[in-house]
Amino acid sequence: MDVVALIEPATGSDALNVPFVAADVGGTHVRIGLIHPGDGTQPVRILQYRKYACAQYPGLTEIFAEFLSGLDGEPVRRGVIASAGYALEDGTVITTNLPWRLSPRDIRERLEFLDLRLVNDFEAVAHAAALVDASQVLQLTGPDTPPTRGPTLVLGPGTGLGAAVWIPAGKRPVVLPTEAGQAALTPGNAIEIALLTEMLKTRSHVPVEHALSGPGLLNLYTTLCSLRAVELTFATPGEISAAAMDGSDALARETLEIFCGLLGSTVGDMALLYGVQGGIYLAGGILPQIREFLIHSSFVERFLDKGPMRAALERIPVRLVEHGQLGVIGAANWYLGLREGGVVEL
Repeated sequence: MDVVALIEPATGSDALNVPFVAADVGGTHVRIGLIHPGDGTQPVRILQYRKYACAQYPGLTEIFAEFLSGLDGEPVRRGVIASAGYALEDGTVITTNLPWRLSPRDIRERLEFLDLRLVNDFEAVAHAAALVDASQVLQLTGPDTPPTRGPTLVLGPGTGLGAAVWIPAGKRPVVLPTEAGQAALTPGNAIEIALLTEMLKTRSHVPVEHALSGPGLLNLYTTLCSLRAVELTFATPGEISAAAMDGSDALARETLEIFCGLLGSTVGDMALLYGVQGGIYLAGGILPQIREFLIHSSFVERFLDKGPMRAALERIPVRLVEHGQLGVIGAANWYLGLREGGVVEL
């Protein structure tokens, strides 16, 4: 997604020190924080934080208005929105995962903001994930420390699949937002080929996120049931993952194992495509919920199964990020970097 500067930001020390709002807009939830920008030596701080269900509101403007109405003190008139999708010239965001139209320009005008910015959601996460404390991550494979400082991949399945690449580049890193979730799904064994063949009966393009997301897990399950000619038992991704983890349903367990295997293979592909050397951070809403299953799944085996490139992938740390507010913190760091000419580290 291209970053859209909706209005020139205020300048000077006063503009840098005032609190602002940072919102992480997902397909299911919107997370908003009131941010204290720090003083240059201290990290950003979340003063207030709330999570909203997208389906319960007619748009993001109403969510912003409700959050702002609960704040004390001076009115907040600056902010940043992190969202998946592609931004048009008029500021409208094209996204397949939201129940309503997203227009930061409308929000700015209706709420009388002085400055409101837009950034890709995983670009925002990339500005935070590599800086979280070690206690907030789970090492899945690879060395504790990468052998070289290089591009870092951040990705995660939620309502869709987001991905961004963090690239060290002097004082301020470069973050490459991607639409990796829209790339074509690549099967790696007979059952995955059969599933893809079945999916192609109803669509000409099967993107990665059609399998590797919350809705994707449900797609895998329903397609597997169709292949096996059995009735559906579960209707939501949460029901499938719960039955898989407690061992109460064999088909649910097989579905989640396929999900983890495909994820490992896809992450390995992305590591090679983007020249990742600095590490991989897995975020998103689903993975922390299936943490123990993921650890014992074929994820690592499939991640490393890239022929002669296995040795290269073995040198890359892969970590599961447990931090629940990465999108908000990352958006805030990105916004401060935009205004100060650098990114504040956590």
